[in-house]
Amino acid sequence: MIGFIVRRLMSSALVVVLTSMFVFALFFLGPSDPARPLCDLNGRCTPERLAVLTEAMGFDEPVTEQYAIWAKGLVSDRTVDMGAKYDCDAPCLGISYGSREEVSTELKDKYPATISLAIGGAILYLVIGVTLGTLAAKVRGTLADRGLVTVSLVISSIPYYVVALLAWIYLSLEWGIFPDTSYHALTDGIGPWAYGLLLPWLVLGLTNSTSYARFSRGQMVETLGEDYIRTATAKGLKNNRVIFKHGLRAAIVPVITIFGLDFAYLLVGTVFTEQIFDIDGIGRWGIRALRAPVDFPVVAATVLVGAIIIVIANLLVDILYSVIDPRVRLT
Repeated sequence: MIGFIVRRLMSSALVVVLTSMFVFALFFLGPSDPARPLCDLNGRCTPERLAVLTEAMGFDEPVTEQYAIWAKGLVSDRTVDMGAKYDCDAPCLGISYGSREEVSTELKDKYPATISLAIGGAILYLVIGVTLGTLAAKVRGTLADRGLVTVSLVISSIPYYVVALLAWIYLSLEWGIFPDTSYHALTDGIGPWAYGLLLPWLVLGLTNSTSYARFSRGQMVETLGEDYIRTATAKGLKNNRVIFKHGLRAAIVPVITIFGLDFAYLLVGTVFTEQIFDIDGIGRWGIRALRAPVDFPVVAATVLVGAIIIVIANLLVDILYSVIDPRVRLT
């Protein structure tokens, strides 16, 4: 186990380094001049002013030197020159062109909303999906089973943003059931925090639970056909005990594996939810940064942090797999 973790940490570190190189090349060495958006923000951008900014920001230096300065800032303090000099504390992801604040500071301010949104939605779709899938497997072949599969397929065929938009229009605007869908910090109280996120949680939970219901059902049907399940039933154990204690424990392992990765993707992909429900999180922040003039440091930071989250999630899922299922050995 320890050897596996060490090897995975080394490979994960390599992936993060390669990702940082890709992010740097994508946003700072592309066909567009990365100094141009900053030049446009300060009024009319003349060739002379653009040349001065390009030199001040170091974009006229060799590529390797530019990357070394940018990467070094991730582990140590540095000074960022954007016509005016700004001190940037480690991990320095740059200075936002628009706000002139440290990107890492803004990232810390935005992530609580995204994390709160992702945790609530993920818990709901895991619990709802696994519960419905298990119940469907229990009554497999019946009308209830076929009805559940049909409903889940219908819901899955509707684009998520359509469901979210309709929920916001009718449940929030028209009927006023959830009049407040904005994010409130936990320091404001658990009540306002949970109430403001309840509708987004429900939309995320119900729409994403359909795939988990179908997958859980398939895993449970396969597990319930195993010899040890038939043996447990033959010994006279109650049906619910066989299903939920013995069957579900084995069937839940691949579900948890998928859940770990889905949760990571949810942390970096809540753009539609945040935009529709007026939640000021990472996704919405990144979308605003893409609007002209493009805020390159912000966009690069969101991509890099998202990649790191997914790498970490892959590592944790592999480790958790062996913890849940003793039959799995990591070597």
